Amino acid sequence: MQNFDAVGRRKTAVARVRLTPGTGKRIINNLPMKKYLQREVLEMVVEQPFQVAEMSERFDMRVNVYGGGLSGQAGAIRLGIARALVEFDEALRLIMRKNGYMTRDSRMVERKKSGRPKARKRFQFSKR
Repeated sequence: MQNFDAVGRRKTAVARVRLTPGTGKRIINNLPMKKYLQREVLEMVVEQPFQVAEMSERFDMRVNVYGGGLSGQAGAIRLGIARALVEFDEALRLIMRKNGYMTRDSRMVERKKSGRPKARKRFQFSKR
């Protein structure tokens, strides 16, 4: 049985995705996807590459993901799935790229600056 492995990243989350031919089981960190992600919106984000490729029931998905929060992890998983599907069939690359699933979202949290409460927020200004 052939596996298709890929890594996806988003914010500080890193997801290692393994797709194996199967019936559509979704396991994230040894839990069913519904139990791990807890929100339907995040489940939809994860399923997007499968739906675009029309391969929802052709692969079992097993993911190890760490770092960040659930939203960042879902984005990382989506990128990993897209990369693994392209590894399976190179013809899917154009479809995935067109839908924006092959692009690594490079936005990160801006660092906190000294002398300020947060990255951009400032303390209240007093003229007198």
